[in-house]
Amino acid sequence: MSDPTSPPAAGSAASAGPPAAAPAVSSAPAAGPAPSSAVAAASPAPSSAAAPPAPEDRDRASTGSRTTFWLGLAALAGTAAVALLGLLAAPADDVQRDAVRIIFVHVPVAIGAYAAFGLTAVGSLMWLWRRSAWWDTTAHAAAEIGVLLCGLTLATGMLWGRPTWGTYWEWGDVRLVTTLILFLVMVGYLSVRSLGGDESTSTRAAVVGLVGAVNLPIVNQSVNWWADRTLHQQSSLTDGKLEDLTLFTVFLAIVVIALAGLWMMIHRFRIGWLERELRAADLDAAIESRRSEAADSETAGPETGTSEGLIPEAATPGPPEQGGRP
Repeated sequence: MSDPTSPPAAGSAASAGPPAAAPAVSSAPAAGPAPSSAVAAASPAPSSAAAPPAPEDRDRASTGSRTTFWLGLAALAGTAAVALLGLLAAPADDVQRDAVRIIFVHVPVAIGAYAAFGLTAVGSLMWLWRRSAWWDTTAHAAAEIGVLLCGLTLATGMLWGRPTWGTYWEWGDVRLVTTLILFLVMVGYLSVRSLGGDESTSTRAAVVGLVGAVNLPIVNQSVNWWADRTLHQQSSLTDGKLEDLTLFTVFLAIVVIALAGLWMMIHRFRIGWLERELRAADLDAAIESRRSEAADSETAGPETGTSEGLIPEAATPGPPEQGGRP
């Protein structure tokens, strides 16, 4: 079955024209040129040639692939395993009791936020140095994932602090305040990104991303540098207090967050790259349209001038005045 949107073939166009007996009643000689009606019938219809393609024939861009499918499946399976181990198998803490189970979410998402913001800093630096569109898109994608994970870090930390410290938030805690500052700076990064997609916007966002990266070591080392101004304990992974199944579940949760973050990173990068290509295509189309308009105006200029007349009315000879010379 032929495509209804494609121009018809010569045979089909001829079959759509007048019947074969029509030339027999024509008075034109057999060797003469074909009548204009026959030529029009043999040529394809302009409307059919200019018709847009059917929606089902258009290419559809997708961010999914076999790799992302298996990554997502592994992340879902790992999430189920962490939930079973953390809620049912891992023992409760002697002091914090069941509240300690929040560690299986809080610590992995905090590490994931550090990694995402670090990748944003690397991508920002590469954009400022090499003007690499690939790194610029990577920095943007990582920043969005980092803001999500950092927000989860603050939320789970507040939920953990209520049964442990007796309060959701303590402004005197350096770790809490510096983490909030990091979160707000990276939200500002995304706000700058939303201003547009040109190179100047990417440059401004890159500067903000590097400023946020300066806060990463401050957040991480705040419990050591200001030990008397924080309610946080030392690092749970290095103090040696996590043992056996609890330690294994924490490391499994970190792997799961890494898989989920990589899955989100691939999808968000592909979306960002498609958006960049779409902006470039729109710009090319706009430039081509302007060039066509300029070419049309140059072509129509002499014709318009000839039809309207290029000689001013004052210079056009008119009838002689009365009493004057002809």
